Amino acid sequence: MSPAENPVPASAAGKKKRLSRELVLSAALTLVDSEGLDALTMRRLGQELGRDPMSLYRYAANRAALLDGVSELVLNELAIFPDDPDWQAQLRRIAHDLRLLALRHPNVVPLLVTRPLSTPLGLRPLGTLRPLEQILSLLIDAGFAPADALHVYRAYYGFLYGHILNELQEFIVDPEENEALLRLGLHRLPPKDFPHLRVLAPILSDYDGMAELDEGISILLSGLAARLSRSGTPPRP
Repeated sequence: MSPAENPVPASAAGKKKRLSRELVLSAALTLVDSEGLDALTMRRLGQELGRDPMSLYRYAANRAALLDGVSELVLNELAIFPDDPDWQAQLRRIAHDLRLLALRHPNVVPLLVTRPLSTPLGLRPLGTLRPLEQILSLLIDAGFAPADALHVYRAYYGFLYGHILNELQEFIVDPEENEALLRLGLHRLPPKDFPHLRVLAPILSDYDGMAELDEGISILLSGLAARLSRSGTPPRP
């Protein structure tokens, strides 16, 4: 039998890749993407890497550190340019990029939304704080007072995560049944009790995540621009 007919496993064909924090976190993210957050343990990650789980503690002190690392890895994919003079265009682009990031890594979204709530700000991984610092810089340079910039950030991310969780539900919760429920169920609602939902049924059944996000961002940005104008600070062109 020729070598081509009896291939040698990759792990045996050459030396294993040298472990690094980047390699460990990348494998952790791949595991979460494919099987969910509950699958991520030191033991399981060691199996995926073909290593003794104990060797991984050099790169992550515990599972919590792994989760923090996965959060940082995902958020590092989000490009923010705080020096961009067009703050509205920048916030709109970030919103769409974050949506696409969530669609690529839906199993990580609950981690991004809920984990910061249980960790004091100063103890969070620096990579998860970077978007906050960069967006605050963008808004303050645009003319918002620092305290107002923080309020804007909270409203902005509150809206974004709410939208993302709602859109992911469209894909993840009963994906085969959801469309039928929307298309058929809403039309059977009592007209006197649910007149608006009945009228909106065709729109609800034809959910377009990108369009819905853009519409919401437009509403939010219009309000922010008006507030900035009323404050007496001219928006940066």
